[in-house]
Amino acid sequence: MTEYTRYASLAHRSVFITGGATGIGACLVEAFAAQGSNVAFVDLNEEAGNALVERVRIEHDAQVVFRRCDVTRIDELRAAIRALAEECGDFTVLVNNVANDQRYDPRYLSEQAWYNSLAVNLHPAFFAAQTIQPLMARQGGGVIINFSSINALFGPSKLPSYNTAKAALLGLTKSLARDFGSDKIRVNAIVPGWVITERQLNKWLTPEAEAWWMDQVCLKERILPEDVANLTLFLASDDARMITGQKFVIDGGRL
Repeated sequence: MTEYTRYASLAHRSVFITGGATGIGACLVEAFAAQGSNVAFVDLNEEAGNALVERVRIEHDAQVVFRRCDVTRIDELRAAIRALAEECGDFTVLVNNVANDQRYDPRYLSEQAWYNSLAVNLHPAFFAAQTIQPLMARQGGGVIINFSSINALFGPSKLPSYNTAKAALLGLTKSLARDFGSDKIRVNAIVPGWVITERQLNKWLTPEAEAWWMDQVCLKERILPEDVANLTLFLASDDARMITGQKFVIDGGRL
């Protein structure tokens, strides 16, 4: 069980996470549960979501709630947020983590595939924030954390729609920080490098690819989901109370 820095301000805080059943999202669920937060998360993977709830409840004796949700269906996402808020209390932390880094050759990318990618990687972040904003305002403030990617900044090949969506999230972060600031809602973006999750191990991390990556970075170690979770906890806590509208790169020195 990973040990995380403890932030007293996160105890009993209600947290909503998209894409929380596996990978970075699952690590975020566990990290906030370890703080004593009330954690709710959504995902399409019902089996993984239910298994994570059981494990985290046992290991951390925490309130963790899961709901299967297709975040590309905005009405379904809104309904999930409202139903889970009834159970956990008004959310004061939103982590827009959900993503799909499917590769496409831009010369053959169909219109539908383009829209499908944006529907996962961009649209839920805005509509989740829009839905949760009045809950945060009612509680006197909150924190929204958007997950971008260093791909938005250096543009690797075969990811045209993903790179576009992740770049748009940086603009969204700036916009919402300005518009929600009067309600004491902070909005920041985390910009991870190549984080080694089970999906990456299974699909993309060949020995050759990892050797190439290690040649590009300053710190010759893998970036783990726990590294990203630690940054997320800090930004969600009151220790970061005057930080908003910013992006935080965590890539081992790739950029």
